[in-house]
Amino acid sequence: MNRIPGLLIRQILLLLLIFALGWVLFLTLHPFLPALLGAYTLYVLLRPAMNYLSGQRKWNRIVTAIILILVAFLVIGIPMHFLGNLIQARVISALQHSPEVRQSLENLVHRLEQEYGITLLTPDTLKNFANWGIVQLRSFISATLVGLMTTVLAGFIVFFMLVNSSQISVFFFNWLPFQKKNIATFKQQLNSLVYTNAIGIPFMGILQGMAGLPAYWLIGINDVWLWFVITCISGMLPILGVALAYVPMTIILVANGMPVKGLILFLYGFIVIGSVDNIGRMWLQKKLGDQHPLITLFGVIAGLKLFGFIGFVFGPILIALFFLLIRIYTIEFGRESHHIT
Repeated sequence: MNRIPGLLIRQILLLLLIFALGWVLFLTLHPFLPALLGAYTLYVLLRPAMNYLSGQRKWNRIVTAIILILVAFLVIGIPMHFLGNLIQARVISALQHSPEVRQSLENLVHRLEQEYGITLLTPDTLKNFANWGIVQLRSFISATLVGLMTTVLAGFIVFFMLVNSSQISVFFFNWLPFQKKNIATFKQQLNSLVYTNAIGIPFMGILQGMAGLPAYWLIGINDVWLWFVITCISGMLPILGVALAYVPMTIILVANGMPVKGLILFLYGFIVIGSVDNIGRMWLQKKLGDQHPLITLFGVIAGLKLFGFIGFVFGPILIALFFLLIRIYTIEFGRESHHIT
């Protein structure tokens, strides 16, 4: 009768112990994983400046890290503060005048139905839609608050990563279960993902928002800055993109008896802002790398659910990282030799 080798038994028991402890640690610390992801994102973006100031300029590493983190938080915090105040003002106003808002929506729907002879929404459907919107808004605000706390925690983590960058890099990448050549490829691709999402996605949103802002002023759109923010946010999404901004504005203008302005805005959004989107994405693909639009779309959906507003950046990174690990696996353990492109 064949006996199981003692060495194999010890290996299995050790692996089970490692897996059990790892699972316990994951269940305990998984809320901090977004902070770790955010810290690595900031680390990749701030590392060139850190190397220049502490290496060539001979600045103190601790002081340099603190300055860079404060600058990064200002760059992130000022837009978030502006967006928060804008949304908070509109939410408070909507809650204070919710009956009037609901009545206005019902009047708008009835007017469109009578003018064009179509049925858009029933009162029950409108009520359910409003309730759904309130639930989603509360969920988004809650996730955003958690995301802000995550950003603060990421600041503490990235501080130690910047001060001890060489040790952190060796510790993390050398422990990956890949061959050295695949570790180098993984590191390069991971940094490319960070640049593509952390810089490319917000850049596209701001670029399209700036393209639409002059037209909103000239046409006389109410709450110009609110629609500017909506354009920036929708511009971060692929496929539909800024159509989520200029199409509702067009409908509102037409419903308020301004069909000419509505047509002008629609054509401007479709032709001008749409061209800015196409040209901007082509430029980003050459400078920062290509990424499939579906990765960005589903990444944003998952990111908003997990992290709130900052999920626009972190969500696509998570999904792209998942597919990158699959591609590395096929190279590492596949029968044929592949190359990551």
